[in-house]
Amino acid sequence: MAEDLSIITSVNKEEQYRSLIPQIAALLEGEPDLVANLANISAALKEQFKWFWVGFYLVKGEQLVLGPFQGPVACTRIGKGKGVCGASWQRAETLIVPDVDAFPGHIACSSLSRSEIVLPLFQNNEVVGVLDVDSEELDQFDEIDAKYLKQIIELVNFNV
Repeated sequence: MAEDLSIITSVNKEEQYRSLIPQIAALLEGEPDLVANLANISAALKEQFKWFWVGFYLVKGEQLVLGPFQGPVACTRIGKGKGVCGASWQRAETLIVPDVDAFPGHIACSSLSRSEIVLPLFQNNEVVGVLDVDSEELDQFDEIDAKYLKQIIELVNFNV
């Protein structure tokens, strides 16, 4: 298991992801605890990209409940279909929001968040949570983020 990250910032975003993904895989290797793995993913992404907020919400009944994260205090519970996270859960699809103020029903856990990407987490073709990433910059996220963040969350074993 790796305990240190090699953070690179002198290359483009795609190269940063390519450097980070094997390191995250090493962090997760042999560790069966879901919370520990989600916490390390959150920390690794926050360290590499310096985003405002990175974390997970997990499905518990009819709500998303806050899980491991890095950043300021967050909303604790989100209903299905509510805000960007709830919409991603309901639609079972990745949502890229260039301007959160333009997203109908956006839940402002922090007024500093300007753009967001949310990816659903799947187990047996069912959404079991979401990865939520917020930035203080408008239009921070794109299809490159969606592609590589999806690869990262696919490393998580929800069957343990």
